[in-house]
Amino acid sequence: MRTGMFALALGLLTLRWLPALPPAGALLAMLVLALMLLPWRSYPLAFFLLGLSWACISAQWALNDRLVPALDGQTRWVEGRVSGLPQQTGTGVRFELTDSRSRNTRLPKRIRVSWHGGPPVRSGERWRLAVTLKRPSGLLNFHGFDYEAWLLAQRIGATASVKDGERLAPARDAWRDSLRQRLMSVGMHNRQAAVVALVLGDGSGLTAQDWRVLQDTGTVHLLVISGQHIGLLAGLIYGLVAGLARYGGWPRVLPWLPWACGLAFAGALGYGLLAGFGVPVQRACLMVALVLLWRLRFRHLGGWWPLLLAFNGVLVFEPLASLQPGFWLSFAAVAVLVLAFGARLGPWSPWQAWTRPQWLIAIGLFPILLVLGLPISLSAPLANLFAVPWISLVVLPLALLGTAFLWVPFVGEGVLWLAGGALDGLFTGLALLAAQRPAWIPAEVPLGYWLVSLVGAVILLLPKGVPFRLLGWPMLLLAVFPPRELVPHGRVEVVQLDVGQGQALVLRTRHHTLLYDAGPRSGAVDLGARVVLPSLKKLGVERLDMMLLSHADADHAGGAAAIAEGLPIGRVVGGETEGLPAFLGTQPCISGEAWTWDGVSFALWQWPGAVDGNPKSCVLQVQANGERLLLTGDIDRAAERAFLDTPLAKPTDWLQAPHHGSRSSSSWPFVQRLVPKSVLISRGRGNAFGHPHASVMERYQALGSRVYDSAEQGAVRLQLGAFKPPVVARSQRRFWREPLP
Repeated sequence: MRTGMFALALGLLTLRWLPALPPAGALLAMLVLALMLLPWRSYPLAFFLLGLSWACISAQWALNDRLVPALDGQTRWVEGRVSGLPQQTGTGVRFELTDSRSRNTRLPKRIRVSWHGGPPVRSGERWRLAVTLKRPSGLLNFHGFDYEAWLLAQRIGATASVKDGERLAPARDAWRDSLRQRLMSVGMHNRQAAVVALVLGDGSGLTAQDWRVLQDTGTVHLLVISGQHIGLLAGLIYGLVAGLARYGGWPRVLPWLPWACGLAFAGALGYGLLAGFGVPVQRACLMVALVLLWRLRFRHLGGWWPLLLAFNGVLVFEPLASLQPGFWLSFAAVAVLVLAFGARLGPWSPWQAWTRPQWLIAIGLFPILLVLGLPISLSAPLANLFAVPWISLVVLPLALLGTAFLWVPFVGEGVLWLAGGALDGLFTGLALLAAQRPAWIPAEVPLGYWLVSLVGAVILLLPKGVPFRLLGWPMLLLAVFPPRELVPHGRVEVVQLDVGQGQALVLRTRHHTLLYDAGPRSGAVDLGARVVLPSLKKLGVERLDMMLLSHADADHAGGAAAIAEGLPIGRVVGGETEGLPAFLGTQPCISGEAWTWDGVSFALWQWPGAVDGNPKSCVLQVQANGERLLLTGDIDRAAERAFLDTPLAKPTDWLQAPHHGSRSSSSWPFVQRLVPKSVLISRGRGNAFGHPHASVMERYQALGSRVYDSAEQGAVRLQLGAFKPPVVARSQRRFWREPLP
């Protein structure tokens, strides 16, 4: 039976790596074959095919529920009910709309809606909204967060932005939202949002600084409700009933064991429903149920069997859960603890039981965080050493007790005030630790080195008596210090990052790195911090020799401050020094300046007649082994005419389309002189400016230029000087991504 369950898990997980879903005929054949194998007791293959078939069918249902292409970008009146907990942002509100409908139009069951400057929205309300609909999409970089996969895992079939709306009906059955509003009105040392995250699993109220502290110290799991919270509550209830029964406080007419197990599970399930019943909560409730069930039968269950059953239970209930990083981290953490506490000859001392799990979890999760591309906290073992018991034994009981007694005047508020104070003290300590040891973003590790690191981590988790256990350390550290493949001399690696309606390009020679533009920033959304800086670190960049900002517009220079805070920079050059933060020490762009790095030639140009703005963009020409790249910023036609009178106006292999392909640029004389073989366009999908303009695309098509558009193909990576086609992020096929156009 266990072999069959393991095969079922493999079948359900295979979905995660499929480049495309099998056709309906193949799925039907797999189901028939699986049913035919069952009477022959070929359980492993039968269960594998059943798991794979169910996962593919479930994923196909989610894909079929996406917005049809004909409605992409259209504005429609839509009616629907607000579900979940609406999230207040700095500029408006974000929520999910279910049961949505529009006249003569089939809409997805769930739509993620953003309302800039919108009024307060409550869960359970019905609204009539004028929205601009979009198919699920997001920024696509080689090492970045896959927003499209996240939307599919949430079964969200469309996104939308609101133009206007009216409330049709008040909230109904919105007890979680009402409880959140009540909690937010209680004084808790300005830690209301953290208490709401702990009680309701809603972290939308936490500030960016709070999230950064939690990430840097590896304590995000403490504020986002996980199995630890569910198991702790179930254990407290079970222990309370058992203690009362032992000392005569439990009614003799009621058998204590069934009641202890029943009340413990009811408490775990209630807390799970309170928290929204996410994947970690589902896993925890399933494991608690299995443990309590076996306890009723006075049997020793062990650790691996309930973990495997819970694993399959979560995936059967939601096969798309494997697309979420939290799924892997949740089960991996429990597996590490099972391995650490099991198969040992003697019990640990209290000190060992308190300290060792933190270090073992850090070792066990290291390969998982590495392959998921997530930051790794170097201070997590130390931070969790005091944060875990503080949250578990002090903050969580106070928060739940205070919430339960909110109906009693002054009692609930007083207990929550204590919980907020305990959380505030914790955050103060974590902030001090995060300032000393921020999270580490490791460089990309080849698959072979990662597999060796994984094996090393497993060896280190084994008991001390295992032979050659210390060999796990060099195997694990191989992923920390893997051999680096340097760019060949005389060539430059160019990566155009997908930063939406903005621009950022990384240029790396053998020993030098230049960043041309730093990505956009709009309000609290800083893609320099979210995309550009992590991408630089994933590429193994430890220092920028130059950051060249074409001009001061926010879509090109908005992320510069975040990058300067995260990496040392040798020199900052800008087309506009005014409008940029003074601490950058930006030097002006000087036409005619040229230099050579590792056999690669660089040259700058700026139109002398420009006053400010787009025409003042600093242009960079790069030449490697006879292959040319021209980066133009946002120059307009007037600047293009001036550029044609310079020695740099030569036939170009790669051209960054001026001003994102705007019709005010890419004039016919300019593109005819340069006759680019390939064109790079960095822009946001469905942007309000209409970039790139149809007339501009016609000019490039007339010249036979190959266009690489970040909105359609994601990030682009090429090696200038190799005269080879580039690699685009969307070429990495996944079943949830739309194929290349």
